[in-house]
Amino acid sequence: MIIFDKKIERWVFGSLPPIKPKTISMLRKLIFLFIVLGITTGGQAQNSDSLYIREHYDLKEYRIPVRDGAELFTVVYTPKDTSKKYPILLNRTCYNASGYSNFEIDDYPSKYLFQDGYIFVFQDVRGRYMSDGAFDNMRPNMPGNDPKNKSDIDESSDTWDTIDWMIKHLPDNNGKVGMYGISYPGHYTAAGMIDAHPALKASSPQAPIADFFFDDFHHQGAYLESYSAAFAVFGYQKEGQTRTPWYLDKIKRFYDNPPADAYDFYLRLGPLKNLTEKFHNDNFFWKQIIDHPNYDEFWQKRNLLPHLKNITPAVMTVGGWFDAEDLYGPLNIYKTVEATSPKAKNTIVMGPWDHGGWARERGKTTHNHIYFGDSISTFYQREIERKFFGHYLKDEVTDPLPEAYMFDTGSKKWETFDAWPPKEIEAVTLYFGENGVLSINKPTNKQAAFEYTSDPKKPIPYTSQIEGLTFTPRRFMSDDQREASRRPDVLTFETEELVDERTLAGEIMAKLKVSMTGTDADFVVKLIDVYPLDHLNYEHNPDNIIMGGYQQLVRSEVFRGRFRNSFEKPEPFVPGQISDINFRLQDVLHTFKKGHRIMIQIQSTWFPYIDRNPQKYVDNIYKANEEDFIKSTISVYGSSSIQVGGVLDCCEPKPFQLRDAPRIKD
Repeated sequence: MIIFDKKIERWVFGSLPPIKPKTISMLRKLIFLFIVLGITTGGQAQNSDSLYIREHYDLKEYRIPVRDGAELFTVVYTPKDTSKKYPILLNRTCYNASGYSNFEIDDYPSKYLFQDGYIFVFQDVRGRYMSDGAFDNMRPNMPGNDPKNKSDIDESSDTWDTIDWMIKHLPDNNGKVGMYGISYPGHYTAAGMIDAHPALKASSPQAPIADFFFDDFHHQGAYLESYSAAFAVFGYQKEGQTRTPWYLDKIKRFYDNPPADAYDFYLRLGPLKNLTEKFHNDNFFWKQIIDHPNYDEFWQKRNLLPHLKNITPAVMTVGGWFDAEDLYGPLNIYKTVEATSPKAKNTIVMGPWDHGGWARERGKTTHNHIYFGDSISTFYQREIERKFFGHYLKDEVTDPLPEAYMFDTGSKKWETFDAWPPKEIEAVTLYFGENGVLSINKPTNKQAAFEYTSDPKKPIPYTSQIEGLTFTPRRFMSDDQREASRRPDVLTFETEELVDERTLAGEIMAKLKVSMTGTDADFVVKLIDVYPLDHLNYEHNPDNIIMGGYQQLVRSEVFRGRFRNSFEKPEPFVPGQISDINFRLQDVLHTFKKGHRIMIQIQSTWFPYIDRNPQKYVDNIYKANEEDFIKSTISVYGSSSIQVGGVLDCCEPKPFQLRDAPRIKD
């Protein structure tokens, strides 16, 4: 959810009382990871680009009134050349629009958009920084969008009122508006598509949050404990208008004496109730989290997807295959628009990036230890994003974007498809067999049982490397799984070496049959690419990273077993009774090359990325006691399978149903 910006660093350290040098160092790292939030930009200003902006744009600040009388702070860059009219590009953010008030724009928006000429608008959403009102995380959408209704406000109505004001008051605009944003601003972009203003012609939600119970702060109801320090940013209301963060003293609770090992820190901290007592007892958003552990009305109202109907702007949803925070959002926003709005021009772009990685260019595109190619972000900015906005906002004649512009993370090249999930790539089913055998499309012994003992007091690390206290980890999404495969509490199955390459594309469904000695458990399923032993090392890697035999994480997901029949009404397991656990991992496009192997791992802890399930059923894990955490022996049966490819519609609990909606476009 995050952006690093030098100007914010100056504000932060200019406003703090004297702090120990060690604390300043850690706060800088924290800022780099998440304080200004929104995108990861790389943190180095592009001086030539900033000079170009100063020479070609004027800067003004406005307070735009919306229907209930509140005023939203807005920064506007207008081209100096007034001989023609320009479309408007709007970015609504909870991460400080005034950070754009000094011409120091680094990588986002891209230099190509600035060179093409737009009116750039940055706005603080309601309740943040210089804007009026109170902040509400994922503010519920209100039905309809009647400007005469002064009380029913939401992000859609604030967007409508902002666009209406801009069209009428900003000079030299051509009457067309586009929206874009990464992470939370991506959510605001998606919310702006609902009951959209007629002038909104193009929307690009990028790494958007769709539903806080399924991405960002949770994964399918399981809490991301690695997000714990971020609550300081989202859980305190400001007093009055401010250009600087008001929550820094709350962040210092975590980072005044930062630990070098987050695994050890969170394990010593103990149950989540200790997190409440030590760090978040005065945080309104944390209180909402712990008071609503299940998918009740509070969360359901904050689910954006059911409101994405009859979408009129052209949509280009963007995401990264290695986004540990918001992979659910882009995939499901695209699919929802596809299902509910058959007339919409709807495109999805997925590349080899982590959270917001397309907004920066580092030359060689890598994730963790894996090299994917050169200048991939530049290609996206110049050949995809630039053309999308140019076509719909400037009437430029360009070839239409494909339905799906997807990067294959195994063959390491872009592919285009007429539909996503693709219809032309064969679906496969993976089965588990004795002696760790993984079979492709051939069922094995359904009566076999594979057993492991899960101990929440000795949880499996989410990464093979020691990481300090951080915002949501990112490198692990392509990390080496060899350490996990050697643990007795991880089930590991792999194929023989592939004699031909095999592409897995589309949705992934884990269909597990399990039993346990406890009464609750989490299930983590990981899809892994096992490299051949003679694979060469990449030149960018340190000497201790050996690519021969590397077990690259390709896709993974966690599912909290108590929600196996309903996210709203959890239930315990009956010890010894076989139960069905059916859940989706997020989509994939990965070619397993000749000589590689396909591996599946199954485990029940993934710490501290995901909080620990006590494995003794309690009504609210956020309030569990130390004695509730018990060992459990878990069995996974041979009748289980992993289905990959196509559009899967099985029996897992869903927050809402879209499969019967039309999928045909005119």
